[in-house]
Amino acid sequence: MNRFLFGILPYLCLAVFVVGHYWRYTYDKFGWTTRSSQLYEDRLLRIGSPLFHFGMLGVIGGHILGLLIPQKWTDAVGISRHIYHILALAGGIPAGVAAVAGLAILVYRRRTTGPVFSATTINDKIMYAVLGVVIVLGIWNTIAGSWLQFGGEYNYRSGVSVWFRSIFELRPDVALMAAAPIGFKIHAVAAFLLFALWPFTRLVHVFSAPIGYFTRPYIVYRSRDARSGVAGGVRAPQGTWDKPGLKSQEKV
Repeated sequence: MNRFLFGILPYLCLAVFVVGHYWRYTYDKFGWTTRSSQLYEDRLLRIGSPLFHFGMLGVIGGHILGLLIPQKWTDAVGISRHIYHILALAGGIPAGVAAVAGLAILVYRRRTTGPVFSATTINDKIMYAVLGVVIVLGIWNTIAGSWLQFGGEYNYRSGVSVWFRSIFELRPDVALMAAAPIGFKIHAVAAFLLFALWPFTRLVHVFSAPIGYFTRPYIVYRSRDARSGVAGGVRAPQGTWDKPGLKSQEKV
């Protein structure tokens, strides 16, 4: 079972993640969206969405540091294991709590607002459940891995992190995960299942940040008011990249 969960399942989930995104983008471009429900309700959305998204940015940053940066690197710059765990608690717990609070508000909003609930698919419901499990277990493991593990502190950076990096080296060290506490095992399996679900949910919008917005031309609104001083009230076009006036041009 350990060989399947920690030596085979990660590759299956990552394959679905990659192929699923290719399929979704190729055959469902119009569905590649968050399917925003802001028109139905925005009071709770204005609270829950920033909490969740900024909390997740902190959570992702913590995982990058904890999983991808070897412990020997931080040891080399003088950051001891104890100090690292204190920093992980100081940064990870607030970020995790914010993400959980934001997710709870968004789920409550989706469940109690009729039109929003009607627009929720089965895939969305499964995604919310798995995402909630992943985040809550992550918070618990951050606390338990530092102070509350029976039999002493568990250093995930010498176990889980090494196993995670070994996956991408194509030689997964299953024994490391077999020796990890059960909370870390469930968290790892749930996280990879989330990756497998990712292409088939609204999470695809993560890869669609509107960066092009900052370089696109302005949309020009021209007045037909006779005060423009041009016959017929229409000013001659000055080009796509005209400097915007106070009210005549804006990006939308």
